[in-house]
Amino acid sequence: MTRVLMVCLGNICRSPTAHGVFRDLVRERGLQQRIDVDSCGTSSYHNGEGADANMVRAAAEQGIDLSDLHSRLLVRSDFHDFDLIVVMDGSNERNTEALRPAGNDTPVVRFMDFVPDAPSRDVPDPYYGGMDGFRNVVNLIRAGCGPLLDHALTL
Repeated sequence: MTRVLMVCLGNICRSPTAHGVFRDLVRERGLQQRIDVDSCGTSSYHNGEGADANMVRAAAEQGIDLSDLHSRLLVRSDFHDFDLIVVMDGSNERNTEALRPAGNDTPVVRFMDFVPDAPSRDVPDPYYGGMDGFRNVVNLIRAGCGPLLDHALTL
């Protein structure tokens, strides 16, 4: 079983959306016995909270259910429990790497590296673009999850 962890700052917008889209794609392809996914945040601002209401709405517009996901904090043991850690932006990457246990070699990759013709290496923070910002993030994540799943299957 390959385990994939999606990481953003608060685990209420970008990483739960990636979690939900990726999970649905794994199910569509019948790969539940080969791939598992989870999500977390590099801060504890929202521990235990559900996904942001605007993100839940934007995802639901595209048939993605985030209602069962709740924020949790990235912890050192995640480096041992997961085979691939996928961060949403450069700040998440730095914060994630700062927790890496000595000698651990779990790959940490940027989500946008899997989005064809990506406009940036960072998944934008949706808060600054109104509902269009949330919808844009859902679209970017949908574009990258297929290539990301293909990559995870090679691990």
